[in-house]
Amino acid sequence: MTVTLDSVREAASLLKGRVVRTPCRHSLTLSAITGAEIYLKFENQQFTAAFKERGALIRLLKLDSEQRKRGVVAMSAGNHAQGVAHHATKMGIPATIVMPSNTPFNKVQQTQLLGAKVVLHGEQLAEAEAYAHDLATRENLVFVHPYDDEDVIAGQGTIALEMLEEHPDIDILCVPIGGGGLLSGMAVAARGLKPNIQLIGVQAKSFPGMINAVRGETREFGSQTIAEGIAVRNVGKITRELISKLVDDIVLVDEADIERAISLLISIEKTVAEGAGAAGLAAVLAYPERFTGRKVGLVLCGGNIDTRLLGIVLQRQLVRERRLVTLRFESADQPGTLARIASIIGEAGGNIIDVTHHRLFLDVPAKAADLDFTVETRDATHTESLIAALTKAGLSPRLLSSSGG
Repeated sequence: MTVTLDSVREAASLLKGRVVRTPCRHSLTLSAITGAEIYLKFENQQFTAAFKERGALIRLLKLDSEQRKRGVVAMSAGNHAQGVAHHATKMGIPATIVMPSNTPFNKVQQTQLLGAKVVLHGEQLAEAEAYAHDLATRENLVFVHPYDDEDVIAGQGTIALEMLEEHPDIDILCVPIGGGGLLSGMAVAARGLKPNIQLIGVQAKSFPGMINAVRGETREFGSQTIAEGIAVRNVGKITRELISKLVDDIVLVDEADIERAISLLISIEKTVAEGAGAAGLAAVLAYPERFTGRKVGLVLCGGNIDTRLLGIVLQRQLVRERRLVTLRFESADQPGTLARIASIIGEAGGNIIDVTHHRLFLDVPAKAADLDFTVETRDATHTESLIAALTKAGLSPRLLSSSGG
């Protein structure tokens, strides 16, 4: 079998009524911000909050009765795990999932709740994969690959069918790449429907596996990324061949771009995207000249982000935008100083979040104190006017570098 437009269409027929046909909507506000016409495919609205259940279900549906009885094993950083667990449980197929030991707790817990046995092994997906293959051999289980499988690829390609059916004038698809299953499947479908469409893959800078494989480069890998769903070192053989043949380009995005995209999707679209799910928008933000004036389709491929991490991301974005700043004042340690500073900040419209005294640091005179005020403002312009008001009052505030100064 090879992955073709017909095999993607067959997958779409099999998925009908079994997974959510997620909405694909034009975003007026993101379009205004980016200068491109942005269309969002909300795969974070699947039951497992990720696209992965499409491909997983197609693979499970193709198993014969003897294979279903034996059970399946998969390796995953989270979303493939949940897709396999959910549909295997519904079909009465025993499922074991091997996940890297640093997988976010919410993804581990959700996979267990969906009925799968979870085994934590290794620091990277490659180690989890090797162990999953070992389990498949030892326990006679069927290995369900998260991306390098033709049935899985065909299942993921159904996303492009839906997007182009609803919005046939989309002329660029900008798609995250981990192992490459999503982009390769969408590329097969999109090229079959619209040969001149432009296809761009997106990877986190710290995990450039596909760009290395396709271009023969040797970019170094990092150890961490907020987009753990695409933190893949060993890309697929099938996916690499399809992407080399069908995809126009691959771009890299840094962590700040991804964090900004997550924050924008929350504040503008009121939708939660994990790092991998926000990677397409991150690419549009990082390379605006490539997308300006074009009709761009983005896949919010997952929404499974740890709530604690999401809170940190949103606060860090406030810091980048100078809507959350820390101002340091060096002043005499005497009554009324703190109240005077707080009064001026309040009159200028700032909201004080936290105040810290530093009296015991040896670089501060014994009769002086450093006062740190963490303040919320409307925007960077408001922050500048607040600093100006404090300076005019003779207080000489210093914007700490950790607040974007």
